[in-house]
Formats: sequence, C-alpha cells, structure tokens
Amino acid sequence: MVEERRLQSFVKAIRPRYEDFLAQMVQVPSISMDPSRAGDMRRMAELAVNCLTELGAEATIVETEGYPLVSGGWTAGSRYPTVTIYNHLDVQPAQEPEWKREPFAFKKEDGIYHGRGATDDKGPALSALFGALFAVQQEMPINVRFLWELEEEIGSPHFAAGLKNRAAVPRPDSVVVSDTIWIAKGRPAVPYGLRGLLGARLTLRTGSKDAHSGLTGGAARNPLAELIEVVQGCVDAKTGRVKIPGFYDEVVEPTKEELRDFLRSGFRVSRFKTAYGFRSLRTDDPLEVMRRIWAMPTFELHAVNGGYSGAGIKTIVPSYGEVKVSMRLVPNQVPETIFALLKNHVAQLNPDVTVTQEGVLRPFRGVFEGPYVEAIRRAIKKGFGKEPALVREGGSIGAVVTMQQTWRVPILFMGLSLPEHGYHAPNEHFDWRQASGGIRAFAHYCSELATMGKVEQEKEERQRTASGKGQRG
Repeated sequence: MVEERRLQSFVKAIRPRYEDFLAQMVQVPSISMDPSRAGDMRRMAELAVNCLTELGAEATIVETEGYPLVSGGWTAGSRYPTVTIYNHLDVQPAQEPEWKREPFAFKKEDGIYHGRGATDDKGPALSALFGALFAVQQEMPINVRFLWELEEEIGSPHFAAGLKNRAAVPRPDSVVVSDTIWIAKGRPAVPYGLRGLLGARLTLRTGSKDAHSGLTGGAARNPLAELIEVVQGCVDAKTGRVKIPGFYDEVVEPTKEELRDFLRSGFRVSRFKTAYGFRSLRTDDPLEVMRRIWAMPTFELHAVNGGYSGAGIKTIVPSYGEVKVSMRLVPNQVPETIFALLKNHVAQLNPDVTVTQEGVLRPFRGVFEGPYVEAIRRAIKKGFGKEPALVREGGSIGAVVTMQQTWRVPILFMGLSLPEHGYHAPNEHFDWRQASGGIRAFAHYCSELATMGKVEQEKEERQRTASGKGQRG
C-alpha cells in the first residue's frame, strides 16, 4: 500500500532531477533512421545507462547488429514478481518548417517541456523510472526491469535478437509499455490492441531521362500519372475503402462489447479534430471515427516522388516516379498475405510497376480483463484521479509483438502522452502534469503488482502446507 503523503513529497522533491534527465535526453538527436546519427545513438545508450545507475539501478548496454538495447533495473529477490517496463529512446526526424524553436534544444516553460522526443518517448520513460524508484525506496517486494529500445521508430529490426541475451534481458512475469496516447487531456486510456503496419514503395521507370512535354507529351508515358492511377485503384480516396481483393477477408471486427467501451471512453470528434489540426474528416460520427482509427485497416499514400518539384512549373514528362504507401493492419491480418495481395493487384493494374516491401509490424491484441488490467485501472485512477477507458490504439509498436511471442506473458499499456503533445509532429512537447501523474501511477502499479505477488506466494504456501499434511496423513 502506498502512503500518499510520502509519494506526494517524493514527486515534488524529484522534479528538478526529472527535468535534468529529460533535458539531457532531449538534447541528444537520437534519430535512428538517419545513418549519420550513429554516434548520437551510442551517446543516447550511454546516457540511458548513466540515468539508471545514478539512481542506484544496475544497467547494461545490450549489443545487437544494429543499435543496442539498454537493460537494467532493481532486483528485490528471486521469489518476488518481476515486471519489465518498455520504452524507446530513439526519435523521429525534426525537419518540419513549422518548428518554432530548435527541436533538440530542450526548453522548459511553465511546466511544459519542449523538444523532439519529449513525449515520444523519453518523458514517459523517465516517469516510469521515477515511479519505480519510489517503489524501490519503499522496499516493495517486486523486481523492476527497464528495457529501453533505440530502433522503435524504424520497426525494431534487431529487437528480437536483443531479447535472446537472457542474462542481460531476463524473462519477466509481466510487461507494461508506456508509449501510447490518451483520448484527450483528462481522459486516460488503456489500450489493449495495436494495429500493425506494412510499408511499400511503388516505382515506375518509363524512360532514361526527362523529356520536353511540348515535344513528347501525348505520346510519352507519364510514370507519375500512372502511379496515381494505381493508387486510385488500391483505395477510394474519399471513403478510405481499400479496393485490393481479399484485403478485408481476415479482419476481426470489434465486438458489440468493445464498441460499447469505445462509446464510454469519452472520445469527442471536435477534440480529435482540434488536437490534430483537421478541418474536416471522412465522417463525423464518433463511433465510426473510433472504429476506423482503432479497429479497422487502412491504405495511406505518404509521398509522391519524381519529376520537378522546385518553384514554378518545369514542363517535362518525367522518366521515373515513386509513391510511398503503407497499410495499417488489424487482427487477424497477416502482413505477408497482405503484401502478396497488394503485389498481385498492382500487377493487374499496371504490370510495369515494381512493388518493394518497406518494413513490417504485426498487429497485436492483448488482454482487456483480469487482475493486471484491474491493477492498471486502479493505478491510473490513483495517479490521475480518473478511471481510464479501455480502447485500442491505432498506432504500431513492433517490439510488443516480439515480447509477446518471446515471453508469452501479460503485456499491458500505461501511456502518458496527449494528442496535442505532437507525436511525430513539429513542436513536440510534454508537461509536468502528465509526468508527475505518471510517476504516481507507476508507483501505485508497482504496489499493485507487489500485492498480487504476495497473494500468490501465500496461496502457494497454503497449497504446500495442505499437500504436506496430506502426505503425512
């Protein structure tokens, strides 16, 4: 049981240290998709180890063929339950012109923490760390492990290999992931599912060089126009309905109970539009919006490359074109099957287009009832004063599926970010209200798990005693 007054004093006292750690982390441009940042990635791993060891935890860098993992924590005893808390410390690039300040120059302003990585995912990682520190200082009977990844933003290509180092990354009894987003400010959310992701590049070359449109236009093939036609043949741009034959065959629709939970979540279309800067949506029906972003697959066009993109119009027929697309997948869609369907469909639409796969993340569906879920609910309510909603998450976290397949233990989510914090967007930020509430919530969650472990130990002891009496009788 957590003594609230002691926890409140702890949170207030550690705020300067939290802000110092976050400032150090944000100022490291740990952009995993940029090969020129390899030195910064190593620096991020070393800084992460330092943060853990400065608080008295043991920590180590787990090498892989790519960027490493950082593993560490506190061990109270082998007979106590072990929880692994997962976060990632790599970040998205920050090249958008809308940035109002240098993205990797940490700025603290009235309890707001500005900088790339502040909310995705360095701020939440540190909240979990300090929440666990309180549990350790109170000598709670629980082992807390941290697993910090440096390749999440590029699909976790070497994460599974890192988990094979069982000495450095031991198997826990449960996992909690702090890398998800609330429904809105003041509306906590506990996701129990994630969409998967399948990326692809569609390319077409129709000539050896760009040609004058006045001299060749009308006779020359235009690869950009043909690629746009192919995309149009894959998805209805107005409704979002995917046209690839067989695409929806394995989709598991949300149950009536799940849809009722969605409706009870407090989701508001107006807040959703404001948070993400949308002027309009494909639908304004709240349940349909939630269904589409949490429980249905998609086909998205991300970029069109080729031809001339400078100022003015250069009147050429391009020789080459490329479109970048991706599909969010839901249970039970299999990425390999979907890619085969895409490739076959594109071949039917235009046999000259080459389809190249660009990364795979499988969909995930976890538990949404039982003791761990109830423990998360109680911890969040104690940390933030509000009961969380059980929802699905529209994004993807490749490491979650890998942990599920490797460890076969319950995986729960306790995200701390808000829609307006700017995941993958310019002017990313985090705030002390979410950070401090997260510290309290994680401290309470550790207490909940410790209590669950004690109950299990007492149950096992009674069974052993009863068994012994039976043998003597």
